[in-house]
Order: sequence, then structure tokens, then C-alpha cells
Amino acid sequence: MSTKDYLEKDYYKVLGVAKTASQEEIKKSYRKLARKYHPDANKGDAEAEDRFKEVSEAYDVLSDEKRRKEYDAVRSMPGGFRGQQGGGSFPFDLGDLFGQTGGGTQTGGTGERIGDLFGGLFGRGGGGRTTGTTRRARRGADVETEVTLSFGRSMNGVTVPIKLTSEAACNACRGTGAKAGTVPRVCPNCEGTGHETRNLGNFGFQEPCKDCHGRGLVVDDPCPICHGSGRATGTRTIQARIPAGVADGQKIRLKGKGAPGENGGPQGDLYVNIKVLPHKVFGRSGDNLTLSVPVTFPEAALGAEIRVPTFQGQPVTLRLPEGTPNGRTFRVKGRGAPRRDGTKGDLLVTVDVQVPQKLDDQAREALARLREANAGDDLRVDLLQQAKQE
Repeated sequence: MSTKDYLEKDYYKVLGVAKTASQEEIKKSYRKLARKYHPDANKGDAEAEDRFKEVSEAYDVLSDEKRRKEYDAVRSMPGGFRGQQGGGSFPFDLGDLFGQTGGGTQTGGTGERIGDLFGGLFGRGGGGRTTGTTRRARRGADVETEVTLSFGRSMNGVTVPIKLTSEAACNACRGTGAKAGTVPRVCPNCEGTGHETRNLGNFGFQEPCKDCHGRGLVVDDPCPICHGSGRATGTRTIQARIPAGVADGQKIRLKGKGAPGENGGPQGDLYVNIKVLPHKVFGRSGDNLTLSVPVTFPEAALGAEIRVPTFQGQPVTLRLPEGTPNGRTFRVKGRGAPRRDGTKGDLLVTVDVQVPQKLDDQAREALARLREANAGDDLRVDLLQQAKQE
């Protein structure tokens, strides 16, 4: 967990308590949320698992009086740690500032270095610049790709191979950037920290070293493959599990399947954008499947029992009441798309009344009698009257 992550996260908001909450209130809220989002109660729910981790992380800080005090002190600094110079403001990397203050940056005349003041919270001391070849671990980049599925595969779930192209450590130099048989040396300018400190008034901030470009090492004889960067483009294939019931346009996050990290840092995440091809018969609305069923005029007028298909299942019998209008929708429970909790949505069946294109003499005579029987009912009287109104 980086310093930036600590500063950007509102632990009070995560636990749903006020900043003035007592330890008992914090504990009570934590227990409630922990039970709600515990992995054992949310099998296979990645979002609940991430929420559980956030809640646990927030409780770890706020339940410790010392860490909570330091956390509050950091977040109460004016301007969110933005120093002033000439009426403007400048952002700086708090992770660098807290870890390495570069020789005693002062905070408003208090005589304490910021790294010493908040070192306990972030697990770092503020005892000056770090020497040696230790470099900061960096998380790998997130990667985004697209997968196209048939309607059936999206409903049933499937494991698909995904070929990814991303940066990784150069195989020729093993990520050092130096030619085989040579090794990089510690940057003499930043002494291996990868950063230089600039003092601006009462504040100081750090920026990447101009000599080593933030790596902390200098390569005298660069690798001919990566040209000294230590990084190269590589391809790999992973097997991605797409859950049953995934919808068109949905984005799935596969944690730790993105680009490799640097210097021991974790891999980024892989985001898979799902595209589902349309089905010839079934549509989809949320967790429900949709279906349009043609019915004859007599079936709609007199009522009938009709058989309708279900997706990858046996047909079901649907009862139409007398006088069923065109466009009416009926619901068949539990015949829709799979949900995360193992249940299914419904099948929504819409009636499409068909008008006969050809009539024999007997059918024409029957319809003529029907028209005569309803001759006194003008369905358009109200429509014509309303049309005259301004």
C-alpha cells in the first residue's frame, strides 16, 4: 500500500462513521460490514471480496489510536499537501516526500521533518536519503481487451484463451538494461534513490533524477535488445473464465492478470469488455430474456393455450385469456439469464397478433358477421374528439 493510497482513501467513509466516532462505534460498524461482505457469505463475488478488504484496511488504521491520530494529521494538512509559491500551487509525490526528505525539509518552522512526523503511519522513517540500489516497486499497468461470444456461450459461461501483448522485463538483460556480462552502477547524482529534492520555500518535493530518469541506476553499456530501458514487449496467453449470464457491454475485471510489475511490484489488472452476438429468437433485458410469439386473431380473441420455447430447455405452455391484446407481455418465472447468486431471471413473452393475409369464403363470412355484431362500437370516437382540442 502506497502513501498516495492512504491519503486518497477516506477510511471513515469506508466504515460509514463520523470522524468523531468512538472506538466502540468504529468496531460496531466494522463487524456489521465484515459480516455482510465476508468471502464465506459471498462465494465467487469479487466485488464483495474487494469491499471486505477495504473495510478491513480501514479498521486496521482507525482501531489503532496512534495510527488513527497520524492518519487524521495527514489529512488535515492545509490544501491537501500543496505548497504555495508566488500565489500558485504545485503538486508533489507524497510517497517520495514521506519516505525520503532529502536532508531536512522543514514544515512551517516546527523543526520536524515530514517523514519523521508521519513515518509511523506509512511504515517508513524519515532519516534522510536512501543509499544503495534498492528501487521502488511499481505496479504493472492495467490492460484492456475485448472478447466476442455467441449468445449461448454468454448464457452458459466459458473459459476463453486471451492473447495479450504488454511490456515486461527484457529477457536478454533480465530487466537490468545492461548488456550481457555487464551490470549497471548506482547513479552518483541521486545515490540510487531515483529522485532529486527541490526546495521551494517552506516545502520540498522530489522529482525523477535527470541522470538516471528515476531508475536509480546508470547503464554504461546498454542492452542491444531493450536499449537500456530494461523493458521489452512480449506476448502471453491466459485462460480467462467468463461467468454464466454475462451481458453485452459488460466489463469483467480479472485481478492480477494485467501487465507485470517492475522491481517486484504486483501485476496490473485485466479488463475484458464483453460483446455478445444477438440470438435469432431470444433477446435480453437485464436478467430477463425476451421473446416475441405470433398468435392468431381467434387465439387472441377467444383465448388459447400455446406452447412457447425456452432457452436450451423444454417448451412451456402459456395460457392466453380471452381478449388478449396485441403487444401484451406474459412472464414465465425462472427461465431467464443466470445471476451471480445461482438464480435466474424470467422469460418475458410478448404476444404478436397476426392478421390473416388470405381468407376463404367461410372465414370471410364469419368476419363479416363479427363486424356487423360490433357495428355500434366506434373505437375511434374518443380519438377524433381529442384531436379537435387545442
